[in-house]
Amino acid sequence: MSNPITARKSTKQTGEWEAALGRWTTPSLVALLTLTAFFPVLQNQFVDWDDAKILIENPHYRGLGWAQLRWMFTTFYMGHYQPLSWMTFGTDYLLWGMDPFGYHLTNLLLHATNAVVFYFIAFRLLSLTISVPDLPGLSGVIAPKLAAGFAALFFAVHPLRVESVAWATERRDVLSGFFVLLTVLFYLRSAAVETGPFRRRWMRTAVLFYVLSLLAKASGVVLPFVLLLLDIYPLKRLGGGPGKRFEPAHAREFIERWFGRAARAVWLEKLPLLIPAALFGAAAILAQREAGALSSVEKYGFLARASQAFYGLAFYPLKTVLPLGLSPLYEMPRYFWSLTWSFILSGIVVTAASLILYLARRRWPAGLACWVCYGVILSPVLGIFQAGPQLVADRYSYLSCLGWAVLAGAGLLQCWRLWLRERISALGFKLTQGSAAGIILLLAALTWQQAQVWRDGETLWRHAIAVAPSRVAYSNLADLLRTDGKTEEAIENYRQALRLNPVHWHAHHELAILLEGQGKTDVAEEHYRSALTIKPSSVEAHYNLGMLLAERKEFEQAMAQFREVLRLSPDHAEAHSALGAVLSNLGRLQEAVAHLQKAVKIKPDFADTHRNLGQLLAARGDLDQGIDHFRQAVSLEPDFAEAHESLGRALVLLGRKDEAARHLQEAVRILKSRGEAGRVP
Repeated sequence: MSNPITARKSTKQTGEWEAALGRWTTPSLVALLTLTAFFPVLQNQFVDWDDAKILIENPHYRGLGWAQLRWMFTTFYMGHYQPLSWMTFGTDYLLWGMDPFGYHLTNLLLHATNAVVFYFIAFRLLSLTISVPDLPGLSGVIAPKLAAGFAALFFAVHPLRVESVAWATERRDVLSGFFVLLTVLFYLRSAAVETGPFRRRWMRTAVLFYVLSLLAKASGVVLPFVLLLLDIYPLKRLGGGPGKRFEPAHAREFIERWFGRAARAVWLEKLPLLIPAALFGAAAILAQREAGALSSVEKYGFLARASQAFYGLAFYPLKTVLPLGLSPLYEMPRYFWSLTWSFILSGIVVTAASLILYLARRRWPAGLACWVCYGVILSPVLGIFQAGPQLVADRYSYLSCLGWAVLAGAGLLQCWRLWLRERISALGFKLTQGSAAGIILLLAALTWQQAQVWRDGETLWRHAIAVAPSRVAYSNLADLLRTDGKTEEAIENYRQALRLNPVHWHAHHELAILLEGQGKTDVAEEHYRSALTIKPSSVEAHYNLGMLLAERKEFEQAMAQFREVLRLSPDHAEAHSALGAVLSNLGRLQEAVAHLQKAVKIKPDFADTHRNLGQLLAARGDLDQGIDHFRQAVSLEPDFAEAHESLGRALVLLGRKDEAARHLQEAVRILKSRGEAGRVP
């Protein structure tokens, strides 16, 4: 005979397991579908769109030792303060070295986790706004779960998310997003509790997660204002909800709803969030300013910024509905004319949408709430503080378009509710559910395709040129082609970049280098001088132009370029060396020796400079010093035939013929091995 107590315990445990299974079934499917849609990113390489400077060429983040951590928490490198993101990169390096797979895997796992967290947020918000009655044998909670799953997938597998997930550098987006979403989730849990220790615990946890989000990236700097909007709707902790109108006869009640004792507590609980928001917001502006990324008002005026803001507000909803032609860069127009049709139409659409949603706020408060939240989250990247060459960017939709996903889920839930009330037919309901599934599958397919665009740098920039041609896309593709030795194609792409923007100094400079390599020195000189007209402070362009002029024996002009390099960069060892060589050719030996000595002092492993300095010292009779420099040259480069020759000749003058013979024979051997027997000394 069974024990009834044991039976009851068994039944209770079974019920708990079933409840847990039911609670996690939908979010598990959300995570699985997200991972599947983004699977191609795991086969991607790093791309030359900040990945090189952030990850490949940057040794400072590699590890989690004290030196690395100190750098992570004190640097504004590349215009961002993101110590927590650097720490995840450091962890990736310890686990994977420089294998891109590991870095992309971390991004993808974070994004899938964000989808799950957002599912729980959407479930809470939908449960607050739309009630669905129970059916016999079927709980009404099933519908909000499915609708929340749809909302989470609409967010997670949308192609607009690809840039943030597939671009290794944008770890800061998905990591900051993770903590922002946790902040919102715990804030909602706090708001659900009237008072007591649990409410304070949820709120403290929300503040902690918020600070962590800011340490990853300051993208959530406006979150306190978003939480205030949630307090208005759907939480209705302020103002009694957007449907409450102001009536003079009830002014006292109105003030109480907004500033009464309960309302003041809602306002005050934002202070622990506003303080770090202000600090990290200021740090973000300083970081961008230090990187030279902020555009001045003189260069980019208020009207242009307002036009960009309207364009951005219209762009992301459009791409949410029609996610085609996505690009890694939508470049800022070279000449920003606010009266072009795209900016005018954007202004009309945004103004009309704002007016319509405001007028419909009592009948449809969710629409206005989502629209305002969208604008608030997007506000830091709408051009008010313009940084970078982009007019808009897919990555800016990562947090700002969450509201649209909630609305998508609400639409599905409303269909369920209407069907239960027999407002729509069973066929209409099935068509709605099938359409929702089809939308998710279509978005996932587009995401799978878009993820492959980020496979490598060449694929990325060829795609960018195909959908949104820009001088940056042409120039970046040309850089890659040049590295791969495809000189002619690289030259053509630099020329295309200059057709779009004739004042693109990088394209002028790199094109000059390639043309000089082809012996077209006159055209190369023109491009060097164009680059310097655009950017007079370019040390590299002055130096390369000086080398070209020196090669053509235009020593006076070359000397002027090298002196300008040293004015801009006094410790430029190569410029000291080149200037020394030019002065030597002009017969100014004392000055030449001084510059060559500075060069080897700055860069002691500069073999060619040691040889040149040795020759000048030997020529003025300082054979011992000259020989010392020749020895350093052959020590640094054992196959440096010219240094062996110079050393041999100097030793002959000192009567050390045996040692001289060895070095001269070594010079002969090296020259013959290089096929330069005609130069045998």
